[in-house]
Amino acid sequence: MSTTEVFLIAMLIIFTVPWLIWRIGKTDYFAPLVVVQILTGIVLGPGILGRAFPGYYQFVFNPQVVAALNGIAWWAVMLFVMIAGVELDLGKARRHLRESVITAGLALGTPLAAGCAVALAMLGQAGWIGSAAQGWQFVLGIGMACAVTALPILILLMEKLEILRQPIGQRILRYASLDDVAIWGVLAVILMDWDCVGRQLGFLFAFALAAIACRKLMAWLEERDRWPASLVWLAACAFAADWSGLHFMVGAFLAGAVLDAHWFDQRKLDQLRHHVLLVMMPVFFLSTGLKTNWALGGAAVLVAAAALLAASVAGKLAGVRLAGRVLGWAAGEAAIIGWLLQTKALIMIIFVNILLDKSLITSETFTALLLMAVASTMLTVPMVHPRLQRAEGLAARSA
Repeated sequence: MSTTEVFLIAMLIIFTVPWLIWRIGKTDYFAPLVVVQILTGIVLGPGILGRAFPGYYQFVFNPQVVAALNGIAWWAVMLFVMIAGVELDLGKARRHLRESVITAGLALGTPLAAGCAVALAMLGQAGWIGSAAQGWQFVLGIGMACAVTALPILILLMEKLEILRQPIGQRILRYASLDDVAIWGVLAVILMDWDCVGRQLGFLFAFALAAIACRKLMAWLEERDRWPASLVWLAACAFAADWSGLHFMVGAFLAGAVLDAHWFDQRKLDQLRHHVLLVMMPVFFLSTGLKTNWALGGAAVLVAAAALLAASVAGKLAGVRLAGRVLGWAAGEAAIIGWLLQTKALIMIIFVNILLDKSLITSETFTALLLMAVASTMLTVPMVHPRLQRAEGLAARSA
């Protein structure tokens, strides 16, 4: 068969298998289609089906097909990260500064500390730290992976729970937005290459100037011209960030973060996110699954994933509970907010993909973190839905 035909076989598998599992298995309550696609990517990867049927794996996912899939995956995830940046609304956080800073700070800091503790334990064992990593980069990277909140998936889950436009949903978006900025800022620090720090500082300076010009241009353009202009801006920022030694995803997030959401029709922005998730992101999930590795042994990877999940969930719930006590929240409020904020899904997967690409973690660590992200996201709706039903009127409570 030609490379094109094998590529189309791969695309057929990518879009057929997870959709059938999701639809026939009716998994939406505990595993939305996004989660099923991620799990399917892991199963289709070298660690499971690739090991059981090496002939299938070498035929379908040959180097030429994988290269083509990676190109689609890179652009899909850049679009997704840019949209996440556009959807940040720090203005609301400024209007509720004390409450937002206390909650976001504790919701980020507590799981960060717990994740760093697990990372320190992993650091003492061979096979977890990447070849290019210093100890502090590995520990901080793992800690931040445990602290991440997946803002775009959080929006989807709150839509499903019918609280996105409620006061509690808007409050949660404020907290997640502040943490999102902190997470990408810390990632930029982790990725700083002191051998080419001048180039990276030059990028940040040039980006600041270009962002001012971009904002003036966007404000002047009509909305129909802002969409193609934003794609040009995205490609330019991603290229410049990658050239400087930072990752192209850092550039993609910065590209979206300096754009105002009100410049775009909210309905179209929601549709774009939906269509990127539907049409392109499944390819990213598959390419992510192809990076999974169980070389240390399945038991070791699963134990690491469980420890990271415990640190992530317990840390997030403890931090938000402490914030609730400080701010005098109603009974049950902290648990609902904490369970929603611990959602990992795509942003954490993107985050650890970057760590893997930069050789700061091994593929075994990546696999453990990926399993943790999937489990975290699967827990969200089953844990939040019954709590919302018991807490009448809580969704309408403002800060």
